[in-house]
Amino acid sequence: MKRNITTFSGRMKLADMILADCNLLSILERLNIRLGFGEASVTNVCQKYKLSTELFLIICNIYSFEDYTPHINTLTKEDIAKTLTYLHTSHQYYSKACFPHLHENIHLMMEECDDLNSKIINKFYDNYDTEVSNHFDYEERIVFPYVESLLTRENCRSLDYNIAQFERNHSNIDEKLNDLKNIIIKYLPESCSTPKRNEVLLEIFRIEKDLRKHTLIENKLLIPLVSKLEHNE
Repeated sequence: MKRNITTFSGRMKLADMILADCNLLSILERLNIRLGFGEASVTNVCQKYKLSTELFLIICNIYSFEDYTPHINTLTKEDIAKTLTYLHTSHQYYSKACFPHLHENIHLMMEECDDLNSKIINKFYDNYDTEVSNHFDYEERIVFPYVESLLTRENCRSLDYNIAQFERNHSNIDEKLNDLKNIIIKYLPESCSTPKRNEVLLEIFRIEKDLRKHTLIENKLLIPLVSKLEHNE
């Protein structure tokens, strides 16, 4: 018999949510929520950090449950601003923590491989790193300031830009990580360190999943909220 899966709720203890899905630890870090909240419920912790319980649960449910569809009708302009802050902090998390650590581990993995394979892997990763940087830079320079202008001024919709343009051109930056995984699994010689190779692969799997969820937050939360904001002007 198939068990029904229920999403997280505000009545739950936040500690129980973390025990149910340890990946939510990185969400707390990006929202600057510190551990040590005891038996407090999600709602109580959100009140302490002046964060919408509904928005927090949507973010956590997107990360923890496949095929979850958020209901955004009751979210406010303040929630849009908080979503922007969360996405910006996520960019910093990827750029300053995840990818540098992955790059370091790739370098250590390739120390036991021949020069040709090292050059191939490093070039592939450098190209991907540039693509990710350009992706984040576009959002930081164009998309986020546009949304902020909608939130802070009246009748300010740009004649040259709208959120639909972002939606049409929004690429999944996790896809090339799958190519990198395949290269490491299939084509690196046996002489390359197996423990280091496994460590890099597990790290790529984790980052790939996190980036996929990050994209879902942009697609299922930010884009529809901003589209609604545009049409209400």
